[in-house]
Amino acid sequence: MTQGSTLFTDLYQLTMMQGYFRHGLHTQEAVFDLYFRRNPFRGGFAVWAGLEPALDRLAALRFSEDDLAYLDTLGLFGPDFLDALRSWRFRGRVTAFREGSAVFPHEPLLTVQAPLWEAQLVETALLNTVNFQTLVATKAARCVLAAEASPFGGQVVEFGARRAQGPDGALSAARAAVVGGAAGTSNVEAGRRYGLPVIGTHAHAWVESFPDELTAFRAYAELYPDSTVLLLDTVDTLGSGLPNALTVARELRARGHELRGVRLDSGDLAYLSRRIRAAFDEAGFGDVKIVASNDLSESVIASVIAEGGRVDIYGVGTQLVTAGGEGGGALGGVFKLARLNGVPKMKLTGDPTKSSLPGLKRVWRALDTDGTYALDALTLGEPPRPGARISDPTNPLRFSHVPAGLQWQEAHAVVMEGGQRTLPAEPLADLQARARADLARLPAGTLRPLNPHIYRVSLGADVAALRDRVAESLRAHIGV
Repeated sequence: MTQGSTLFTDLYQLTMMQGYFRHGLHTQEAVFDLYFRRNPFRGGFAVWAGLEPALDRLAALRFSEDDLAYLDTLGLFGPDFLDALRSWRFRGRVTAFREGSAVFPHEPLLTVQAPLWEAQLVETALLNTVNFQTLVATKAARCVLAAEASPFGGQVVEFGARRAQGPDGALSAARAAVVGGAAGTSNVEAGRRYGLPVIGTHAHAWVESFPDELTAFRAYAELYPDSTVLLLDTVDTLGSGLPNALTVARELRARGHELRGVRLDSGDLAYLSRRIRAAFDEAGFGDVKIVASNDLSESVIASVIAEGGRVDIYGVGTQLVTAGGEGGGALGGVFKLARLNGVPKMKLTGDPTKSSLPGLKRVWRALDTDGTYALDALTLGEPPRPGARISDPTNPLRFSHVPAGLQWQEAHAVVMEGGQRTLPAEPLADLQARARADLARLPAGTLRPLNPHIYRVSLGADVAALRDRVAESLRAHIGV
């Protein structure tokens, strides 16, 4: 993600900032939590992504003279406020899950502690970055889990640049897809920017530009003898594409090279891939990879595998970069004030699922005796003791007690202090490895694509009591 202008924000952030400034509220210490309320895709988890570029953006925020000149033209901001923005910087503290972690509804993914006008301004940019990348990383993980369920193995590659939400969306999606487990991208700029493997074949137009399909295949193989992947379905997949690809495979081998793979972009992928695999194996080309594309998703991948398909690499495009499918489209992350000048704050609403949680909270993750994750808990201090009561964030009447034998680890790390990063940037390979390891430690059933096990996020007794006290105070204040 490019750092972009500090004006990449919603207007009301700036109008509120001026209001805080005029009322002398802007220097009060604020605590904001960023979290989401529902798992995407009706699944059992999300993969936290976008933190690294979000931190880079926070560290670089400045109001340029051009920014201030534009704000002046809006007729909303006084010269005293605009002058104060000249020295404005984000100097806050950020704690967060490490990027790539498995995360769940109602727990802070990150917490910002900063003067009120600093914390307020960063809301839009933070949500824009992490909502989208977390959504795409989660979609990628779901596709990878589906592909790896094949007894023959399978990889996922991001193929979606042409259907993404603009150039920035395409680059962010490629990055997030790799965090979620994708093996590479078709986007060359993403490959350069993020150090990703770039993967591609050729289009139908290549075949259509030659007198016949075999001539087109031969021409491509001559140019790229060690990396040729041939698209089989321009004319007839089994009637011409397959036999012509076999011919080129034999000719390449005779010259000391090997055909890398073939691609399917239409038709019954399960049936066609079985036929193609059998033909190449029988001809002695067992290493030729079969690539499939054509509006794939985790459900399509699962159905291909269930029907005996022999696809090696799934090029997932539209459904990945647009996060399509049931329960997709947007993550719905929010950024809510939890404390101001030491006073707990909360949003109180008639819908308990939309109420926010007050206070500066710590996030804990419990490991069971077998090393799997058991539950997450939010507290004001230390983790809950065995036997302590813990409750559902959205329903105080739904509670349980902490089982014995759990080992607690703090889930957040300090990732920014004084507006500067406290930890070095992590390679994407490390983020992908963290996501893979975290998903492997979730309880049985959490990764199911349909009707998954619901991983518990609970409130410690101290957070629950604080929520109840603040809610009661708010109700008493309005006479309810």
